[in-house]
Amino acid sequence: MGFLYKDPWDLVVGILDIFAVAILVYYLYKMAKGTNVPNIVIGIIIAYLVWKLTSYIGMTMFSTIISGVFSVGVIALIVVFQPEIRQFLQTIGLKQRNSTGGIHFWRRVFGGGSVDTRIDVAPIVRAAIDMSSGKVGALVVIRQETDLAFIAETGIAIDAQTSAALLENIFFKNAPLHDGAVVIDGDRVVAAKCVLPSTRAKVPKNYGMRHRAALGISEISDAVVVVVSEETGGISIAREGAIERNISRDSFEGKLLTALGKTPEATPAK
Repeated sequence: MGFLYKDPWDLVVGILDIFAVAILVYYLYKMAKGTNVPNIVIGIIIAYLVWKLTSYIGMTMFSTIISGVFSVGVIALIVVFQPEIRQFLQTIGLKQRNSTGGIHFWRRVFGGGSVDTRIDVAPIVRAAIDMSSGKVGALVVIRQETDLAFIAETGIAIDAQTSAALLENIFFKNAPLHDGAVVIDGDRVVAAKCVLPSTRAKVPKNYGMRHRAALGISEISDAVVVVVSEETGGISIAREGAIERNISRDSFEGKLLTALGKTPEATPAK
């Protein structure tokens, strides 16, 4: 390697460069896995080869058209891959938030909405247990620090005091808002019928859409998600890209409080 790198520092930089590229390729692969991104990339490569071929053989008009398409290609790629890019960046930001406290400084500088810490889990616990008994499907997203405005905007604004009766009425099988998720911020139900991103991770085939959606939002935010299965009545809690299923009704409140970073004895269920 001496004839390639006369300076040892150049060798170190070269190794770091290769390592960084490997990490980037790995995360791009994870981001693209399970999506149509590979097909789009193949299409771009084919279009590029056609462009070069037509330029080489002198098809001026056709190659000029293809060249014009590629001139705005970066903007087009950002538009096409906007959901994947946002999820990728959010995932990186969430991991940094979990690994260091420095992100809190930037939250204070740039804002992003104050976090309401007045979370009373009693109505959520009561509603989840009642819906579990009746096998009523439910999906409740409880905000912590990550701003969930982009999720709330996909649903119907509610802005009402959280109560067991409200949650049970929202998820009643014939109610107009029962499809989708409810977003709770502090002691308020912010929105209902919200659309959540589905996880791209490999999950068991018996996972329903609610469980996949709960995992999806927990992968890109620090939200705690409560799921009630419509098929079995089982209660689950998703957090940080992991889900605990079939939680007993007796232990549900304690596990929910723990997931929210609160002391289980702090808010007894009524």
